[in-house]
Amino acid sequence: MQDVLNYSETTQEFLELLKTEKDYRSDALDLLEEGKSRYITDLKINFKNSFESEYLSKKEVALLGLAIAVNANNRVLRQFFRDSAAAEGATEAEIAEAVACASLLSANNVFYRFRHFMNKERYNEIPARIKMNIMAKPVTGKEFFELMSLAVSAVNGCEMCVTSHEKSLIELGAREERVFEAVRLAAVITSATKVIY
Repeated sequence: MQDVLNYSETTQEFLELLKTEKDYRSDALDLLEEGKSRYITDLKINFKNSFESEYLSKKEVALLGLAIAVNANNRVLRQFFRDSAAAEGATEAEIAEAVACASLLSANNVFYRFRHFMNKERYNEIPARIKMNIMAKPVTGKEFFELMSLAVSAVNGCEMCVTSHEKSLIELGAREERVFEAVRLAAVITSATKVIY
């Protein structure tokens, strides 16, 4: 029988921040601990710093985080950001919309990446037949829904969607710093999904 690896103080602090169960473990964290990696310190700091933004409210951070966690199918972070969103005053409709955004954009990202990769006029002429009614009147507001859409699209690597959503955001009056902050947040959360799951 193998001895159970004790997590370092830094790892324990990170897990406390995420409000994980006391006995939470992941293979990735075990590997980082076994190798005495200093990366967990960076990840903890990056994650904590994500909540301090000049361009995103705490509620927006939580809803963006929820969309990214749902997109990654990450149970631990999904619960963390759902709870954070509720604590910051997000309604059930806003929380549901973050989930819906991740799902819809996953479909759109696959579809539009295919069109972009193929670069064939015929594929651009065939109707998509993917319903996107939620984009017409989002409960979170058009600008924020576009911001969530851009963040999910950036994670999913759809150049066409990222470009389209960024253009819409600028037209809606969003500052480039706000766009950048949302993508940085998505990047940090995505990095956490590789270790916490």
